[in-house]
Amino acid sequence: MSRKKFKWPTARALVASVALALVATACAGDGDEPADDTETEATDDGAADDDAAADDGDDDGATDDGGDEEIGIALILKTTTNPFFVSMQQSAEAVADDLGVNLTVAAGQVDGDTDSQIRAIEDAIARGDAGILITPSGDAVIPAIERAREAGLFTIALDTAPQPPDAVDITFATDNTEAGRLIGAWTAGQLDGEKAVIAMLDIFNDQVVSVGVERDQGFLIGMGILTEVDYSGNGKEPPTGQYLPPSDAYSGGDYEVVCHEPTQGAVDGGRSAMETCLALNSDINVVYTINEPAAQGAADALEAAGRDLSEVIIVSVDGGCSPGLELVSEGVIGATSQQYPGQMATLGMEAIANLVRTGEAPETSEGLTFFNTGVSLITDSPVEGVESISVAEGQELCWG
Repeated sequence: MSRKKFKWPTARALVASVALALVATACAGDGDEPADDTETEATDDGAADDDAAADDGDDDGATDDGGDEEIGIALILKTTTNPFFVSMQQSAEAVADDLGVNLTVAAGQVDGDTDSQIRAIEDAIARGDAGILITPSGDAVIPAIERAREAGLFTIALDTAPQPPDAVDITFATDNTEAGRLIGAWTAGQLDGEKAVIAMLDIFNDQVVSVGVERDQGFLIGMGILTEVDYSGNGKEPPTGQYLPPSDAYSGGDYEVVCHEPTQGAVDGGRSAMETCLALNSDINVVYTINEPAAQGAADALEAAGRDLSEVIIVSVDGGCSPGLELVSEGVIGATSQQYPGQMATLGMEAIANLVRTGEAPETSEGLTFFNTGVSLITDSPVEGVESISVAEGQELCWG
């Protein structure tokens, strides 16, 4: 199968070159990247320091058109090299002035860099910000978040809920269990009774992050292998058994889970993880991936091993326009669950600004422990009983 290759920053290149870029404008340039969530275009304007990237906006206490004092809000991201998080930043910056918000953006050097996030939280406390929006890189940030809340900062987690979820005031996020369930149910329908030999390409294997747990186990729930999420970690499902069809139009069948391997959400991580799994079982025909960079890396490894990608089902989560949905269009990824990071950031900013001005705090979505910002399954090969939209429709919506 011939396919276009996309450039994503490698995890090694990111560690070496992204120290926490000071980001004052939209992300630009081509790269080769990791992600907790999908593609790549790195920003590095040379103003990086070892603590946190910051775009402080106006420092003179300017006021908005209504004469109200600006509200200080810190947006603390996992990285500023992953387009998923860049989308959050760009969306937040686009509405900050209209909301009367003095926005500071900070980030970790790589996914999992909790030290830089902790320093950014301490900086927000010192500035006297009204609130924090954070995509936590790990539970090591929780004590700092607790200090921020004790200091009166309203704290909203974006995309990744900490454990326990009440470590923050509220989380604005994709329902990641549902995102995983959708691609799992779609996979079961595509298999239609064929044995599933499954590789699970996760984000980490040395720390538990709710996004990674929910997507992984949501996928297995969608296949009927699990019934609920175990937040103590991945890899505890029965290694063999029966998967279930998504509707009466399809058949269930046998499954075997070959591996759970970490990718750090990066192309090179996905490649090495897939190589490890293929060494264990060369007959893998289903590949779950934490995100689309990991999916591309897995596809690269499969092709290098002489596998025909048309005979392997690769599924993922994120739904970035390019190259994420392009990989779906080409058939490299069979289906992906699309989330909407821009809404997470802008709705979170609106919530903090509204709280300051009216005293009204945001509430969780009905039946959930967080505010659900939505998810859609994107595929051009729909499965009966699994709601989805086409790639063309997804391109109209991506990362809003």
